Amino acid sequence: MSEKKYIKIRGASEHNLKKLDIDIPRNEFVVLTGLSGSGKSSLAFDTIYAEGQRRYMESLSSYARQFLGQMEKPDVESIEGLSPAISIDQKSTNRNPRSTVGTVTEIYDYFRLLYARVGIPHCPKCGREIKKQTVDQMVDAIMKLPERAKIQLLAPVVRGKKGRHEKVLDHAKKSGYVRARIDGNMYELTEEITLDKNIKHNIEIIVDRLAVKPGIEKRLSDSIENVLKIADGLMIVDVIDGEPMNFSQDFSCPDCGISIDEIQPRSFSFNNPFGACPECFGLGYKMEFDVDLMIPDRSVSLNDGAITVMGWQSSNKEGSFTHAILEALAKEYEFSLDVPFEELSEKAQDVIINGTHGYEVKVYYKGQRGEGVYDVAFEGLIKNVERRYKETASESSKQEYEEFMQITPCRVCKGQRLKPESLAVTVADKNIYEITNMSILDLKAFLEQMELSEMQKVIGEQILKEIKARTGFLADVGLEYLSLSRATATLSGGEAQRIRLATQIGSGLVGVAYILDEPSIGLHQRDNDKLLGALMHLKNLGNTLIVVEHDEDTMKAADFLVDIGPGAGEHGGKVVACGTPEEVMNNPDSITGAYLSGKLKIPVPEARRKPSGWLTVKGAAQNNLKNIDVKFPLGIMTVVTGVSGSGKSSLVNEILYKSLAKNLNRAHAIPGKHKKILGMDQLDKVIAIDQSPIGRTPLLH
Repeated sequence: MSEKKYIKIRGASEHNLKKLDIDIPRNEFVVLTGLSGSGKSSLAFDTIYAEGQRRYMESLSSYARQFLGQMEKPDVESIEGLSPAISIDQKSTNRNPRSTVGTVTEIYDYFRLLYARVGIPHCPKCGREIKKQTVDQMVDAIMKLPERAKIQLLAPVVRGKKGRHEKVLDHAKKSGYVRARIDGNMYELTEEITLDKNIKHNIEIIVDRLAVKPGIEKRLSDSIENVLKIADGLMIVDVIDGEPMNFSQDFSCPDCGISIDEIQPRSFSFNNPFGACPECFGLGYKMEFDVDLMIPDRSVSLNDGAITVMGWQSSNKEGSFTHAILEALAKEYEFSLDVPFEELSEKAQDVIINGTHGYEVKVYYKGQRGEGVYDVAFEGLIKNVERRYKETASESSKQEYEEFMQITPCRVCKGQRLKPESLAVTVADKNIYEITNMSILDLKAFLEQMELSEMQKVIGEQILKEIKARTGFLADVGLEYLSLSRATATLSGGEAQRIRLATQIGSGLVGVAYILDEPSIGLHQRDNDKLLGALMHLKNLGNTLIVVEHDEDTMKAADFLVDIGPGAGEHGGKVVACGTPEEVMNNPDSITGAYLSGKLKIPVPEARRKPSGWLTVKGAAQNNLKNIDVKFPLGIMTVVTGVSGSGKSSLVNEILYKSLAKNLNRAHAIPGKHKKILGMDQLDKVIAIDQSPIGRTPLLH
């Protein structure tokens, strides 16, 4: 056995640490525990990590250091035996809307490469497979026709374009060609051809006429080259008494004429203009005004103020221009402003929301500068507010307008973020969005069963090996329910931390001190074992793991446990006990040890409080909820639990909280899918207490 190596810390005094001395074993699984505020993070992050990072930076050139900034030296007398340190904390969630689980783990980059190398392009319009064809391949295909079959080689020089096309025909004539097919009819190029410039035309120049028989290959290939030259890589073979054949030298659909660029990895990046959807610029969604937010309560009439959006709050007041417009619409389309909005006819509702579609109504308006009747083609509530939003220069007004907007999937790409041409490329009959939208669990199974051609296997073998390894690591840390297309902004702190953990396992570094901040947070006990397995794997590679943790299972699995305390704040900052979990349990000074051993425990209350009422959610169907009914008791503490990804947040945050906030706090929120909530009258307001920071004001020094 080789001698044990230690990280020797002497005189650590950062924050509330009291000149702390400790020897932490290297290449082992070390857990730091203790009361909240006892100094665990001060030791792990502000001392060990800060010094490890600083020393690594000191080893770099002065040129490199100028870009990285100077790390503060922690308040410690000496640290020996320190490795380069990598911190995996919970603050590292990327809030960028362009960042997804796939891009953070770099698995998406491998998929982009896979699709660029072995993907099969299809026409985005008709779905036909598109292939590049060489002249030799075209000759072979034509020679397979029955012998003595008569063919014409046509060069499609004009496809569905208006105009007289005199220059095109003149150029063909000067090049020595005799005949052309225009809109399906044969013409001699020597005759006078006059085309209607207002009609779309198809013009094909007849380059050669042949009968299929052995020995024509040389002439055929020369003629094909001529056709491709004058028709930009396209050719039609007109088979007499047979079906015409379309050929393309480039990636273009011979039927639709749609040409696609050379497929490259960037074609599949939604952060690159070459691949991103041109409508939403690769975000997958657009901010659009939502009628349900502009007219939140449809049981209210227009005269009672059903429209609440900015610029229309006065539409229920006599003398305002918006009210004058509503009166004119009511008169023209015969509806009442005193009837609840939901009881108006579909036609009347459509006119208010989408406008008169160019039809002008007479609006009588009396203002400060006189009165008059104006012809107004009402553009509709949505377009009116959109125009005001675009025209305003005030940031505060923009923010107010945005309260009435809802994030909706992009109409063009349907939330898939990419151009139609990129989405038309498939591997194993699935495009890149369909593959990355699967859960990691389904994706692993799909990759194992994926059927590829021999050529695809040879080209994609290395890429697939990397993808399989990385998706395996994500499953190992208990994230098999996530999909690669999931935005990182929607992940919890614990999930983001475990993604970084999986990335680190994938990198395969050794001799590193990894410092983790409560990785088990938000994990169901079922997934705890997976996480511990992943941490042990990281240790077995040859790394030191220092974990700040309160979880019982993690503490018991530790090689070395450090209890910092005894109290919080100024009463902490000392090492109360350290050693194996058993040694800490047997230490009489350790509160943590007493709870671990079972000497101290939190008693289960003998009597439970009775609910004062009930909230009932009917037909909850948001995300993965299966149309469920749930009763929540009031006046007592209620816990909603279940495995990660089971639908807890969908039920509580998306449905219950948003419904209560909308009805009780008059918040501009659209609740998740459900039928109704009963019992709201028992509450007067709702407050959400989540994990987001209280304030972001920087400290003043």
